[in-house]
Amino acid sequence: MYVTVQDFIQEWNKEAELTQGVLDALTDESLGQQVYPEGRTLGRIVWHFVSNIPDYLNEFGVTMDKVANPGEVPSAKEIADTFRTVSSAAAKALEEQWTDESLRKVQNAFGRMESNASILMGLIKHIAHHRGQATVLMRQAGLGIPAVYGPSKEGWVKLGVQQPPL
Repeated sequence: MYVTVQDFIQEWNKEAELTQGVLDALTDESLGQQVYPEGRTLGRIVWHFVSNIPDYLNEFGVTMDKVANPGEVPSAKEIADTFRTVSSAAAKALEEQWTDESLRKVQNAFGRMESNASILMGLIKHIAHHRGQATVLMRQAGLGIPAVYGPSKEGWVKLGVQQPPL
C-alpha cells in the first residue's frame, strides 16, 4: 500500500513505462484484432484504459483534463502518444493536488468504502488487467510482445533460450 504520494508516483511511473512499451508495439492493423466476433477489439481495449485515466482520477478528486474523443479509437501512434501524455499528467496532478494525508482519506469507490491509496492501486490494477488482455490479442495479431514482468517469447530467444522455463 502507498504511504506517500511519492510511493504511488514511483510505482505509477514504472508501470507506465511497461505499458508504454506494449502500446508502442501496436500497429494500426492490429487494432482490429478480436478474441471473438462480438468482443472488444484490441484498439477498443487499449483506448478504453488510456482514455479512462483522467475520468477515473477526476471521479476521486484529482482534477485533470479529459481525453478528447474518448469514444473514437485513434491510430496506434495516437494511442501510444496519448498514454505518454496522460500518464505523465496524472503523476503531475497527483503530486500537485494530493498530500500523503490524502491517501488515507476514505471514500466510496464503486460501492465500497476505500482509502485513496487503495483507489490508486485499483487504477494500476485496472491498467495491468487490460494490458494483459492486450498482449494476448497482440500475439494473435502476429505482433511481438515486449517484456513486462519478465521476458516474452521474443525476449527468451534473445537470451538464447528456445524453450522458456516452466
